[in-house]
Amino acid sequence: MTALPGETPGTVGTDTPQDTVSPPDTGAEGSAHADAPEAPGATEPPGDAAGAGEPAAEVSGTDVAAAEDRPAEVPDAETGPADADTDTDAEDGSADDDAPAEESAGSPEADADAVTADGTAEAPAVPELSEAQAELAAQRELRERIEKRKAEKTAPIAAGTGLSGTAAELLAAVRAVESGEKSGTAFFDSHAPAPAARRPEPAATAAQPPRASVPAAAPAPQAASPEALDAVRAVLVAGGAPEALARPAVGVLGEQAAELLRTDPWQLLAVPGVRPEQADGFARALLGDGCGPDDGRRTAALVGWLLERAALQGHTALDAGAVRAALAERAVGDPDAAVRNAVEEGVALVFREGDDLEPDDAEAADGEGDEEGAADGSGLAEDADREPAQVLLGLDRYALAEESLADGLARLVNACEKAADWAEAAASAPSPSAAELIRTTAAAGLVAHSGGEAARAEPAALIAAARGLGLRALGATHSEDGRQRLAAAVGDPDTAVTLAGLLSGAQGPGRDEDGALALDLLVVLDAPQLDVENAAVLVEALADGARLVLSGDPGVLGSAGAGRVFADVLAARACPQVVSRTPDPGPIGELVSGIGIGELNQVDAPGKEVVIVPVRDAGEAVHRTVQLVADSVPRAFSIPAEETQVITVGHGGAAGTRALNEALKQRLNPGPGRFGGFDPGDRVVHVPAPGRTVPGVVRSADAEGLRLDCGGVPVVVPQERVESSVRHGWALSAHQAAGMRWPAAVVVLPGDAAQGLSRPWVYTAFGRGERHLSVVHGVDQALPHAVADIPAQERTTRLRPLLEALPTPDAAS
Repeated sequence: MTALPGETPGTVGTDTPQDTVSPPDTGAEGSAHADAPEAPGATEPPGDAAGAGEPAAEVSGTDVAAAEDRPAEVPDAETGPADADTDTDAEDGSADDDAPAEESAGSPEADADAVTADGTAEAPAVPELSEAQAELAAQRELRERIEKRKAEKTAPIAAGTGLSGTAAELLAAVRAVESGEKSGTAFFDSHAPAPAARRPEPAATAAQPPRASVPAAAPAPQAASPEALDAVRAVLVAGGAPEALARPAVGVLGEQAAELLRTDPWQLLAVPGVRPEQADGFARALLGDGCGPDDGRRTAALVGWLLERAALQGHTALDAGAVRAALAERAVGDPDAAVRNAVEEGVALVFREGDDLEPDDAEAADGEGDEEGAADGSGLAEDADREPAQVLLGLDRYALAEESLADGLARLVNACEKAADWAEAAASAPSPSAAELIRTTAAAGLVAHSGGEAARAEPAALIAAARGLGLRALGATHSEDGRQRLAAAVGDPDTAVTLAGLLSGAQGPGRDEDGALALDLLVVLDAPQLDVENAAVLVEALADGARLVLSGDPGVLGSAGAGRVFADVLAARACPQVVSRTPDPGPIGELVSGIGIGELNQVDAPGKEVVIVPVRDAGEAVHRTVQLVADSVPRAFSIPAEETQVITVGHGGAAGTRALNEALKQRLNPGPGRFGGFDPGDRVVHVPAPGRTVPGVVRSADAEGLRLDCGGVPVVVPQERVESSVRHGWALSAHQAAGMRWPAAVVVLPGDAAQGLSRPWVYTAFGRGERHLSVVHGVDQALPHAVADIPAQERTTRLRPLLEALPTPDAAS
């Protein structure tokens, strides 16, 4: 295929490598902060682009010129193969050396004469027990722990204490209704239509796991009092840390942040962007010689930091050996003791995965060992040598979310009425795949539906059919753009909401008399973007007997938050699965479908639906991108610049989103940036929460903040949040673009982008254009190599084994 007419090459600039914020031994596709405004990431000297100097592969009917330049070292582009769009406002520095290594490193022996495992002075000697007495005592203690754990599992889980605002009210309402203290109407005043008649309860013989409490979501930033801020500033100054960390420290640690930091300076690691070496310097300034690398406070904080860091890469747990190896790299003398200390302090939970355990031994998966020391991590070294099962460490918030989600999904599977007759609705479905989806949903409480962009018509047909049967059916999407497309496909604007709007209560049908969502059927589109915490809250809000359909394209990038819910449900075969047979149409559909199976095919594009624009360096890539958006695409396809989206691999570097946005602003909407760097008419993205990207346009600004128009919805961003949550949006990363489509897309691949490419990244980016796709191509043979040989990076999660272990008699075989 050929470039658009009137395009001439430029020649200046350098290419962009990508920073790597790697998780333990395998990367993940995304980061929990994928959509936060950009911040400097780590740098990694990239190697030469694969096949540099050789002819590029044919993606269309025309050869792509070979890239001439080798990668240059330019910091802060999007992550490597994992495509972790790390945009948090973190400090500069490398991230690779912080990630746990693939293999467990050797651990130096602890100085047992000086301190105990938790870093405190050794206790006075106590009378020794005989071997038999010690064994009996250990057995009694183990039985007590197991019984206590079993009792805790049957009791309500005290979760959600970190929530605030609407989320806290929702949690209180659910608990009050479940306890019988109040009715749902006492909390929810939405004037939803009268609920349809409730279906009868399922037969008593159906195995139904108990409903777990709503898991706690990520703590919301707390309003900081002036007194608390002043106290924290004083501690920060005393430790040589920037005063600017005061507000985020109070937001994370609470009103007692000053006292916490004074007694345990490594708590500073809980503040986003703070690195271990910075926390170490802060601790030395406050404690002097009273601290060392094996201080129990330091090692516990490091374990928590590693687990939080892994969560940003999508992992809900880490291999214990990888954690020990990472601790050894951080000068921890006895990583085994450090892990034990972290478990004892409640920083991490220890799980055992992969063995067929006896019922009592299964308690080890929740932190109750099958020997005396397993509950506190003391058996981890022996377990690693014996390797009876994989030993994982995780944060309690993700463990609770995964367990709650697994129980909730099993509840939906077992509580659904299986005798529903939707045959007539299936017979009138617009396609065979839609008919299959309708029939399958009629007989199951949980269904997984997969397919490409064209397959989104099938969930729309299901929603329309269910509403025709008198059921309360609704679809939830990842983005406002997806919501509008779903509503148009169903033909009713009231049938579609965004998932964020549904969970917050801002959209949707409200609550029924039991306090659950007033729904009989919920279809979640863009299911790969669903993280484990939001999924747990969503499933908990569904009533017994409700049906849930998870629909999405397995080939796209995964969620920005921790977990891989859709992939785990598919892999566990926890429910019936419907695979769409509806192909994506046109040259773009043909190209993207081939990428999904690892093939970068040559496609015919007689109408220039797909165009390859070869470039030699990053400067030329920026020049050609601006030319495409401002001139060529509008002229050739009558698609205005505001309907063309630029997608690139990284945020930093000579051809990252920042550079491209600056160039596009100068061409399309020049101005002084009088509203905090923005002018009326600027295309922006608003990031109200990590993982959420809301495109918009700047309208004005006043004392209340920056006023945006986000898909027809007015949004006011307070002045203090503009810098951290709003950025220009002519160019986005692939993670930010997931779940949205535009009439035209321009994908920019400068030379050093090669290390950031993977099959899911290319699949996601190339699929964002509806009518036209231009590829600004400078990565040479790295593109076909990524498509063929770099699949989705695995995430370490516990949801799949949890689903496989639950009773789901109706699951697909």
